[in-house]
Amino acid sequence: MFETEAALAWPAMPYRAPVYAADTSEIGSAESLLGDEDADIFHGIVVKRREDRKLVEIPAVRIKKITAAGVLTDLGSDDVGALQPYREERWYHIGWGGLFRKHPEWDRTSGT
Repeated sequence: MFETEAALAWPAMPYRAPVYAADTSEIGSAESLLGDEDADIFHGIVVKRREDRKLVEIPAVRIKKITAAGVLTDLGSDDVGALQPYREERWYHIGWGGLFRKHPEWDRTSGT
């Protein structure tokens, strides 16, 4: 299925594209991209898992190919149930030119 499909850059991933495990069984649908488009840094995707409709994260290192037909991962069936729940994070620019990931529940004044 994915052998003949042309690969897409991560920002071009179709909204709600089907997401597949390594054996091409459907995991769920892609709901969001995780990354910094300006810096071209791809962190992964948020997937609505098919089995329980929960939002989970798939890190970029587990994604093998993005096409117009869907997203292929290297996940096995055991891996799908163990995916981390999606947690919204905020990005903050720090003085020396890097980015810092910050969880919303963290105190904005700590560490300043």
